[in-house]
Amino acid sequence: MKDKVFSKPINKQFEFDEEVASVFDDMLNRSVPFYKENLNLQIDILKNFLKENDKIVDLGSSTGTFLIELAKKTKKPLNLIGIDNSPAMIKRATNKAKAFGVDVKFIEADFLNYDFNNSKAIIANYTIQFVRPLKREKLIKKIKNSLKEDGIFLMSEKLITENKKLNKIMIDIYYEYKKKMGYSEFEIAQKREALENVLIPYTMNENIEMLKNAGFKEVEVIFRWNNFATFLAFN
Repeated sequence: MKDKVFSKPINKQFEFDEEVASVFDDMLNRSVPFYKENLNLQIDILKNFLKENDKIVDLGSSTGTFLIELAKKTKKPLNLIGIDNSPAMIKRATNKAKAFGVDVKFIEADFLNYDFNNSKAIIANYTIQFVRPLKREKLIKKIKNSLKEDGIFLMSEKLITENKKLNKIMIDIYYEYKKKMGYSEFEIAQKREALENVLIPYTMNENIEMLKNAGFKEVEVIFRWNNFATFLAFN
């Protein structure tokens, strides 16, 4: 279905409800630049680190696209688990996995409280940015401690920049991108307002510092376009 969530006036903050879940794949493809290319890049890199029966956990798994694509592209058996606190997302992800005939388990839970210990890899694509800053560093430390000794963490985030003029330029470029993808100025403004104080981005350096402060040995940036980036952290 095509994303028309913000084509009408709204009176609430953004949430991952049934309406959003029903159009979320289209929303991602039209709102997140190079979403598919970045997802495939992450999977192509991740495959090289995995062994049979490794546990891979996707935090904020939404409609399950990452784990489903990983299952399709990987020949070896893996323990794939998606965690999301939205019942609508879990339902869609479960149905999608069945349709593709892949073995992925989706769990409705709050990953701030859920135990995902002994993971080989943990994924958080555009998820950590929705965690309140007061809880964010605690979650990153939990992720680090939940990984095996040789585990890895993949994290995609929307960014802000420290230079205010550059930050405005990058936001304007991003809004032009959304217009090219078919969103109206009204829809863009509506979504921006709905996400106010819900999505709280950090700078590139703040994200790297947060990962290193949690104890990750190495942090690499494997993708960046404008104000979007993906980090790979080695335990």
